Amino acid sequence: MGAQRSEWTDRQEIHDVVLRYCRGIDRLDFELVRSAYHPDAVDHHTGFDGSVEEYLAWVEPKLRARRGGTMHIVANHLVELLGDTAVSETYGTSVHWGEPAGDARANFTSGVRFVDHMAWRDGRWAIAERWAVREWTRSDAGRLMPKEAAGPSGTRDGDDPLIRLQRSLRGTEAGA
Repeated sequence: MGAQRSEWTDRQEIHDVVLRYCRGIDRLDFELVRSAYHPDAVDHHTGFDGSVEEYLAWVEPKLRARRGGTMHIVANHLVELLGDTAVSETYGTSVHWGEPAGDARANFTSGVRFVDHMAWRDGRWAIAERWAVREWTRSDAGRLMPKEAAGPSGTRDGDDPLIRLQRSLRGTEAGA
């Protein structure tokens, strides 16, 4: 990382790990998701328990098939630093939408907590083990409606406004 470690920078870097994971899932950027974990990490989600590589192989086709999207909204975040390990608890809301619009399994919102064992290794904080705790779920089937007017829309590919802005500011080619 280059900067000297302090309690503040450790907490900020751990928070950034959580945010990278959320952005990666929402934008279908699985290298970004992978970067939130140590290579030997373990993940526990509803319907899944295994290594980070097995998790990515399990979650990617589910997200790509949705033909809609997800949005992870992070709220409370508490970190307990224990030297080169930490306990991180993040409250949030996970919104899922897709086709068909009336399918409750494609259109739902969950209250979640990410309970993470974070570890400082190889000069970076990352998830060593994660429990994605689903506290509640409600169906949003049939509740979504189209935008009221033209305007920016998110995509889960290289045409998303975020990706276009990053390319522009970094001076990279559109196809890079």
